[in-house]
Amino acid sequence: MSNELVAVAVLAWIVAALLGLAGRAILFARLLLGVGSLLGIAAAVAGLPDGVAGTSLPTRLAGDTVTFQLAPAALWLMGFGLVPACFAGLLATPSPHGQAGWVFGAAISLIGAIGVFGLQHGAAFLIAWELMSLGGAVMLLSERLASDVGRPVLFMLGLLEFGAVALLLAVLLISSSEGSFDFRSVTEIGSSSPSFLLAIGILLLVGFGAKLGVLPFFEWFPNAYGAGSGATGAFMSGVVMNAAFFGLSRGLLQWLPASAADVSSALGIIVVAVGVVSAILTALYAFQEEDWRALLSFSSAENASVAVAMLGASMMFRADGHADLASLAWVVGLLHLAGHALAKGGLFLTADSVYRAAGDYLIAHTDLLRRGHWVFGVGSLFAAMSLAAMPPQAGFVSEWFVFQTVFQGFHLNSLTGRLVMAIAGAGLALTAAVAFATFVKVFGIGLLGRTSRSLSDVSASSSAAIGLLGVAVLVLAIGMPRWLDGLDSAVAALFDTHAAQSMHDGLLLVPLTAKFAFISPTLLVVMMPILALVPLFFVLGSRRYAIRRAPVWYGGLDHDPERVSTTALTFSNALRTFYSFVYRPREETAHETNGARYFVHRLVFTHDVAPFFGPYVFRPLTQFVVGLAERLSVFQSGHLNMYLAFIGGLLAIILAIALL
Repeated sequence: MSNELVAVAVLAWIVAALLGLAGRAILFARLLLGVGSLLGIAAAVAGLPDGVAGTSLPTRLAGDTVTFQLAPAALWLMGFGLVPACFAGLLATPSPHGQAGWVFGAAISLIGAIGVFGLQHGAAFLIAWELMSLGGAVMLLSERLASDVGRPVLFMLGLLEFGAVALLLAVLLISSSEGSFDFRSVTEIGSSSPSFLLAIGILLLVGFGAKLGVLPFFEWFPNAYGAGSGATGAFMSGVVMNAAFFGLSRGLLQWLPASAADVSSALGIIVVAVGVVSAILTALYAFQEEDWRALLSFSSAENASVAVAMLGASMMFRADGHADLASLAWVVGLLHLAGHALAKGGLFLTADSVYRAAGDYLIAHTDLLRRGHWVFGVGSLFAAMSLAAMPPQAGFVSEWFVFQTVFQGFHLNSLTGRLVMAIAGAGLALTAAVAFATFVKVFGIGLLGRTSRSLSDVSASSSAAIGLLGVAVLVLAIGMPRWLDGLDSAVAALFDTHAAQSMHDGLLLVPLTAKFAFISPTLLVVMMPILALVPLFFVLGSRRYAIRRAPVWYGGLDHDPERVSTTALTFSNALRTFYSFVYRPREETAHETNGARYFVHRLVFTHDVAPFFGPYVFRPLTQFVVGLAERLSVFQSGHLNMYLAFIGGLLAIILAIALL
């Protein structure tokens, strides 16, 4: 049943892509995007918990039959990733330009993501991976929401292609070892040297990490996301990011042999270190952003990095023979990305609502929470609470499990492993604190802040979509005991243990045992309305006392709430000053005069932060490529004699090789 639903979904997306390419029936094409996503969600629900049997496609690549098969983990990540994609496809981009091109890009991005989740042939997998990247680029270029969209998209594609080359090398090395491009035969890479296995692991981390945003690849996120709409961000931070994590998880935990404990442990330490450092940096950079899309993009890289760190922890535990703890860490990564996809999709669509109302994506006072429908407010609040890890939302549950996992590091055999897990816990604690402040800033300034500007209202369709996504985040948290049972088959197939069932004790969520710690979002939702009666009692009891209101003193200046209100910059300035060695803030002031330097008629102030890796990694590479291109430009001189000399030299080399 699941295979048939996926086939119909892909067919719907193909028709949508063709309609977008032709520029015809765009509303119907958007409907097909949403319907296809719904069918994909239905396929995930029908296929869990046991997964879907493989089916052969009517095509062959490299002499092999191409097979499509969705594992339980793929169904889990695909299902949750398609939920925001469904709403984003139906609402579409708010840009007045390029609706047809956007639909085409969204459709091929979804087709590529489904291929990454299910294709079991190396060559077909790489084609699907490229489709995902191409689809994202087409969406961004079609919207034209930035004056210079070409540069960030080209930078994004450059880094993604660097990752694609790494994946190509990894697939070639694996196929040369196994003698086949068929992923089904790669249950574990056969006996190979530790350096060979470590090289494959690093290539997989680089390849998939380019799309997940681990260092240094997160630097393409803010400019690329900032050139598009929230609908595009919902695709890229949802189903596309989940597909990349699934590929990395399959490569590191299924293909690399568990018997190579030393390699698995060393690679696990590298993955944890990369994930934690990436999470810290992206959380800090997210906090200081003033654009909805750029901030949410950094937050997506941060959440993906946390999941990657859990993947590394799973490798370390498995290398030491702790199968239950390894499965705990792996499941936590799946839970974290499931809640992230729903919450981040809700806030990206909220960003589009801000754009429709205010005309820009700046995090500024809009008062949309009061102006909009209460469903819009509830949905955006629940999404922000989840990303801030506030109870009882799904983000709180997964982050609690994250810390419970790193606390188990004392079970590791080596001192190095225990130290890595302890330092990782400290780094993740810093990340959680900064993320909490980030979404207090987003919600408090971007939606609660009062303004006297004339703004448009949030549409009923956007309010409904955001409200449903917010409620879905809460439902995921409340029903977590039930959802964990749905992952048990995936855990049993990968780790030969039933640890997923041990992650809850009735309605209590526990880290494999109730003797260490526990929480219960289900019971908390029941108790919170009862606890809310206490402040309500005090509010009602204070009504007999008159409330005294007095104006705030502004140092003798006129009372202008908008001029003295907290902005996105002032909110984050203290932390940006404290972590100036990371941000390296830049401030520039320009004066425009009428000729006389003392008569300034315009003062322009700009502020920004320096990219972390740009000056040391990407700029030297760019300079090298430009210099090499200048030296090789001689080949484009157009002189026939020089070309004949080159051909003669090549013929001489070929003749010499033949004679040898």
